[in-house]
Amino acid sequence: MQFDEHDDRYARTAEWLEIVDRLWKEDHFSYSGTYYKVEDAVMQPKPIQKPVIYAGGESEKAKDTIARLCDAYVMHGDEPSKVKEKIEDMEHRRERLNLPPMRYGVAGYAIVRNTEAEVEKEIERITDVKQSAAGYGNYQDWLANTKLEQQVSLEDYSVSNRGLRSGLTGTSAQVADRIGEFERAGINLLLLQCSPQLEEMERFSEAVIRKSVTAHSVASKTVS
Repeated sequence: MQFDEHDDRYARTAEWLEIVDRLWKEDHFSYSGTYYKVEDAVMQPKPIQKPVIYAGGESEKAKDTIARLCDAYVMHGDEPSKVKEKIEDMEHRRERLNLPPMRYGVAGYAIVRNTEAEVEKEIERITDVKQSAAGYGNYQDWLANTKLEQQVSLEDYSVSNRGLRSGLTGTSAQVADRIGEFERAGINLLLLQCSPQLEEMERFSEAVIRKSVTAHSVASKTVS
């Protein structure tokens, strides 16, 4: 299979998004572009409200395309201060286009434990690549053909979307505090990662979400 070059992929994406958007709004329309041709297209029923289009990318071409045609920007994991810089950059792009603010999401691999030693032990487990040396070689080949903003570490290979860089690791209080930092940076959505998924999501739900909701409820009663 022949894959498009990096910038060509976004040119193709832009055409596809224009067609999808018009399908949601119009009937009996035609389109002729470099990559797609549509004749007398009809889609029914129309959506009640426009669906939210999420997209991610770090090259200039990607960010320009997303700012112009999408509703939400999703990012690889990173610390809140760097995420805030990316959000401000995308907001400036939207302002120049006279478009409303976007929604923002960031990837984050969650490890919630009682002690730092338990966290470190879990990180060692998930970053062990000895069992998949061939897979790591393929990953390096893929990296050579991307336009990512940052160098990728062993931890980034082990956890997709640089999830460990978000720092959602530690005690329930530490993870909740980190989430608060992301919220203040402008994040609306956390793309949570964990493994094994069911057990870790149950742990996150109980240790972070439930405790945070309970603490907020107690604080509200105290104020009132």
